[in-house]
Amino acid sequence: MRVKVLSRNPDDYVRETKLDLQRVPRNYDPALHPFEVPREYTRALNATKLERVFAKPFLSSLDGHRDGVNCMAKHPKSLSTVLSGACDGEVKIWNLTRRQCVRTIQAHEGFVRGMCARFCGTSFFTVGDDKTVKQWKMESPEYGEEEEPIHTILGKTVYTGIDHHWKEPIFATCGHQVDIWDEQRTSPKCSLTWGFDSISSVKFNPIEVILNMRTNTLCWNPMEAFIFTAANEDYNLYTFDMRFLESPVMVHMDHVSAVLDVDYSPTGKEFVSASFDKSIRIFPVDKGHSREVYHTKRMQHVITVKWTSDNKYILCGSDEMNIRLWKANASEKLGVLAPREKAAMNYNQKLKEKFQFHPQIRRIAQHRHLPKSIYCQIKEQRIMREARRRKELNRRKHSKPGSVPFVSERKKHIVAVVK
Repeated sequence: MRVKVLSRNPDDYVRETKLDLQRVPRNYDPALHPFEVPREYTRALNATKLERVFAKPFLSSLDGHRDGVNCMAKHPKSLSTVLSGACDGEVKIWNLTRRQCVRTIQAHEGFVRGMCARFCGTSFFTVGDDKTVKQWKMESPEYGEEEEPIHTILGKTVYTGIDHHWKEPIFATCGHQVDIWDEQRTSPKCSLTWGFDSISSVKFNPIEVILNMRTNTLCWNPMEAFIFTAANEDYNLYTFDMRFLESPVMVHMDHVSAVLDVDYSPTGKEFVSASFDKSIRIFPVDKGHSREVYHTKRMQHVITVKWTSDNKYILCGSDEMNIRLWKANASEKLGVLAPREKAAMNYNQKLKEKFQFHPQIRRIAQHRHLPKSIYCQIKEQRIMREARRRKELNRRKHSKPGSVPFVSERKKHIVAVVK
């Protein structure tokens, strides 16, 4: 005789302590869950709606400057320290944790054109309209001491930018020419000139790329050594591979006015841009359009922007003398998350990725409120682009076959490549 007996292991369903969650057995057979996909779609839709509801990126405004903020620099060793330079020659050092100014220096007469921190974090350099390069201590002077620079170099022309080597005591300045300096010398080690125009941004490469309009600045990708992105006056940003400069890797189009600054995230997967259209945008490196746009009613022309080294925050400085702190992920919850919150957040993210191409979810996820001025300019530019496309089609239609070639969007903006 055969007797069938049910055997259960208490470890599979009994809690170890009263604080643990009840274990619920579940059968994952899809035949038992015929409505799983509609249920997941509803959850993905709700998660997308909640993401837009909780998207509040603005955190704080650091006010204290008496003129427009012209440049900023990050501390290489401290995440909570940021430096800013204004148009009245004033330099401020900020503590982001307390959101206070901890030190103020009257560094130059006129604009502070550029600033950078030394690789060890003990000092920083500034350049201004008074044709000087000054090195300052990062720490505040002791009681009774005067605020004096460590070194001062008087140049022959106005310097428009400065950057420091990551590991060696060497820095470079640009203006009428590019100068390479040693910290221990008062004269440049070497000087490089190109024509008669002043240089706003320069990189060493045997190939020169000429674009339709002026490039305001550029930034190197911290993860891919050959990739850099240039911010241009024609409202676009161009990502190049320095090994193949004949055409850009990607053209990033969304701004409606000149792009003034750009900075990469520490991961190298995204970058943030500042524009004259009073907004900042976050672009994925491999996408032509921005995933996020930040703006406020009081924010004016944004001149400088930085992405913090912990990949969580974005800083921008604008004309109305304020530095603003934003979240890199608009709907991210700050603070410590419980394990259940993390699991729910990851589950919702996967659901949104799974149903991201469904029309309703895609519309909600991509919708952004824009100021009326930007909205009208986008509409006007769309009409102009359509008119140019229609004109090109008509010209090709009424011309000899092959006489009007097809030119890709990536190559339209390259005037020439000089080798």
